[in-house]
Order: sequence, then C-alpha cells, then structure tokens
Amino acid sequence: MSTDAPLVSTTGALTELGFYGLAGHSSSPRDLLDEVRLGEELGLGSVFLSERFNVKDAAVMAGAAVAASTALGVGTAATNHSTRHPLVTATMATTLHRMSGGRYAFGLGRGFDLLFDVMGVPRTTSAQIEDAIGIYRRLWHGEAFGHDGPAGTYPYLSQDSSFDEDIPVMLMAIGDRSLELAGRVADAVVLHTFLTDETLARSVGVVRRAAEEAGRDPASVRVWAVLGTVEDSIPEEQRLRKVVGRLATYLTGYGQVLVRANGWDLADYERFRADPLVQGYPGAFDAIGTTDELRHLAEVLPDEWLAAVAAGSAEQCARRVVDQLDAGADSVILHGATPTELAPVVAAYRSIRPSGPGVLPANPGWAAR
Repeated sequence: MSTDAPLVSTTGALTELGFYGLAGHSSSPRDLLDEVRLGEELGLGSVFLSERFNVKDAAVMAGAAVAASTALGVGTAATNHSTRHPLVTATMATTLHRMSGGRYAFGLGRGFDLLFDVMGVPRTTSAQIEDAIGIYRRLWHGEAFGHDGPAGTYPYLSQDSSFDEDIPVMLMAIGDRSLELAGRVADAVVLHTFLTDETLARSVGVVRRAAEEAGRDPASVRVWAVLGTVEDSIPEEQRLRKVVGRLATYLTGYGQVLVRANGWDLADYERFRADPLVQGYPGAFDAIGTTDELRHLAEVLPDEWLAAVAAGSAEQCARRVVDQLDAGADSVILHGATPTELAPVVAAYRSIRPSGPGVLPANPGWAAR
C-alpha cells in the first residue's frame, strides 16, 4: 500500500514538534478529541499517546486521534509487546496505518517491572522487543509462519498475503542498551523527559553509532527529545505538579535509571527516597500530591534536576526547544502540557524556528524520506 503523499505535512505545520495527548492523569479520554483538533490547528506536527491500564487504551486513543485529524502524525508512545498477542498488535498497527493514510507510527516501551510482576506478565528484555518487532514486520509484509523465539512461541501467524505495509516502529529509551537497540532496529526513538542537554546529546550519539554499526544510515533513525514544558501562565499548583510531582513520580518508579543516565549524584537520589513523605506514599505525586507536599519535594530535589525542563515565559520555553535541536534531536515533544497551554510557546517558537535541511514527514516514525 502506497502512503507517499500523506507523509509530507501541509504547509505551516511544525512537523518537528509533538505533544502528548491526555497529558498526566486524565479521567476523561474524550478530551483527546479537542486536544487533537487544537494541536493540529496550532500547527503541531504529531500527537503521542501513552498507554495506561485505566481509560487510556492505546488502540482506542490512536483511532480517535486519527479520526479527529487530517494531517497530524499519530504515534503510540508507548504500548508493550507482551500485553497483546502479536497478531492482535500487528492488526492494530495495520488498521491505524491504513485508516490514517500513513500518518501512524507504532511505538513500544519496556514497561514497568513491578507492575508486570503483579500482572503476571513477564519482565521485558531487549531480546524480546527485537524479536517482537521482527514478528510484526513479517506480518506487515504478508508472510505466514510459525515462530519460536524470545517473544514467544506461536504455531502459526498470518495476516494477509497481499500485505506490504511500511509501518514505522518507534522505541522508548533511557539507558544505553535501549538506545543501542533503537539504533539497530527502530525507525525512531523517543527519549525520556528530564534529560539534561548533555545527556540528550550523548543519547543521540549512542543511537547514531549503533545504527552505523548495524549497517544503517544513522540519519534514518528519527530522534525525539521529550521536553517538559511549563509556561509562566500556568498556575503555581499546576506548575508544581508538572515539574516537581512528575519528576518525583518518575524517581519512585525507575529513579536509578534516570539518575544514572544523567550522571546525577546517587546520594541525592537516596536522600529523596529516604524522605518521610516519599516512603510509603500511596500514589503518584503528580496525580495526588498536595501543594504543600509538592513544595516540600521541591526543597528535597536538587535544583539542577528540576531545571531539566522548559520553564518560564513563552519565549524562554521556545529557546529551550531550540536547545534540544542544537543538542542533536531531530524533533521535540513538548511534554506534560495540553495544546491550550502550549499555544503561546508554539507562537514564540515560530519566530525563532531554526532553518533546517527540509520538512520532516508528518508521520513521527520517519526521518526525511
């Protein structure tokens, strides 16, 4: 199936910029429809959709985003290979690929070990992810086969012998092993928020080197930086939630990975973990933390860690976006904010937007094609 025409965005779209739909802990998935429409109207290039096991099903949200838009790129960022049968996952992707006219990118992540433990789902390995991607690609290109590998044993897998679907695969990555895997096998990589500019530049280098060592064109892997974006007009309580609460939530889930990636002091991390408020906290700080609790955490967390976002005026936030591009990212996801909140930042960015080698494809999984 040819999708060449829809891959190039309409004039005026900032295809190097994306946003997350239903940012944070939303209980109203219908809000995604208005977010997608406004995001496209503002000229944002792509919407990314993270899956949670409540009211954020990746397939449903991606279908809604595709239907509510005409040019916006749509990506799952991310779902997991182990929570659906590979034939079900491949069918989800081919359906969205054709429904969107080629605007959809399929994204995978490792997930959370502790959550998978209580779900009874095996913890994810790089070998499993690479094997699963191989299965999907064979299915998307019309093969029928049996399979026995790290991703599972399947006596017979087939979609349609006429399929020849070119669907990009994105990987979410923080640590070097995941970055190297993305460079070897993925079409795009989505990095993590709260990375320093130095860590971003190093991460891009790891991806590019891994691609080259695998015999691929390093520029063919699209690298998305993820930049927490909190503009001054957002009320203080929300700013605290989006910066302090979100970082604290990440640190309680997989803190050592993020701390090591940034080269931050593990002693600061241990001090945070030992804080009486953090020990035994009954939920996610960015969802249920009170203003006083978030202010307390802002005193516990190092200022350097909290500074790894775009904060301040719309112009200051826009300059931080340019910093991410200067550090080597191809594209930037403005994280943790709705299109309504991002409107002044997008307007400011347009006035300082760097001139680049060309317009990126609307599909967030492709580099220049």
